[in-house]
Amino acid sequence: MALTPRVQEILSWYQSDNPGVRANLVRMLNHGRLGGTGKMVILPVDQGFEHGPARSFAPNAPGYDPRYHFQLAIDAGCNAYAAPLGFLEAGAAEFAGQIPLILKVNNSDSLANVGDPCSAITASVDDALRLGCSAIGYTIYPGSDQRNQMYEDLREITSEAKAAGLPVIVWSYPRGSTLSKSGEQAIDVVAYAAHIAAELGAHIIKVKPPTAHLEQDAAKKVYEKHQIPVGTLAERIAHVVQSAFGGRRIVIFSGGEAKGEAELLEEIRAMAAGGAFGSIMGRNAFQRSHGDAVALLHKVMAIYAGL
Repeated sequence: MALTPRVQEILSWYQSDNPGVRANLVRMLNHGRLGGTGKMVILPVDQGFEHGPARSFAPNAPGYDPRYHFQLAIDAGCNAYAAPLGFLEAGAAEFAGQIPLILKVNNSDSLANVGDPCSAITASVDDALRLGCSAIGYTIYPGSDQRNQMYEDLREITSEAKAAGLPVIVWSYPRGSTLSKSGEQAIDVVAYAAHIAAELGAHIIKVKPPTAHLEQDAAKKVYEKHQIPVGTLAERIAHVVQSAFGGRRIVIFSGGEAKGEAELLEEIRAMAAGGAFGSIMGRNAFQRSHGDAVALLHKVMAIYAGL
């Protein structure tokens, strides 16, 4: 597929990167039903590692098989499929070349109740190259007491990935003992988290949809003084995108916990109206039957395509 003006514009934001990184960005932006639009819908399946197999796959038992998710992402026409090392190793050869892959190189589990989390590095850039991946993914927890270790580890992995021609996708999820539960998705905190990921060199940034809550007293004063509009989800999405270098970084939003189709599509419409570059949707897709998941993902893609 030739480069559309929109994809060319997005590539112009990454001029410090080598041809390998830019080519892999094109592979993801040009793949699937949204190819060429500058929008992305990615299927992530790291929930088995993060939350456990039954919590993740019991609602749709075929999902216990890693190959199911490769096929779902392909059939739905997603831009890419993201997963930890083991899941990708279980299907990368069988589905080689059929969809861009993203190797999630750090992960954590929910067996320990940790107030200040720090994901373990569970895979490498070499693994991503061996499996034919188009990018790596890495989670940071801004707000955690261990954030500096995560930032330093990400710096090293990012340098290695960029040298090897791989874009870096950062899951930026505020979490830690100094944040309230509602603060994890507060607009000031999510916007800050998106900016931190951009500052750390991320090509693509994944954050959660923000609420109107303002967590930090110092930030609240600024939001009120300058009357930053955050009353609607569309306004909050626009502010988060703005916070990632004035919209010159790709910012996509998670689907979150499983919810009804009508509620989910209403949220997607608001995110699209706010200028979101797309969604990275896991449980809301793979916990449905294959046919229902494909149909839902097609509806999501149609919204981002403006159809």
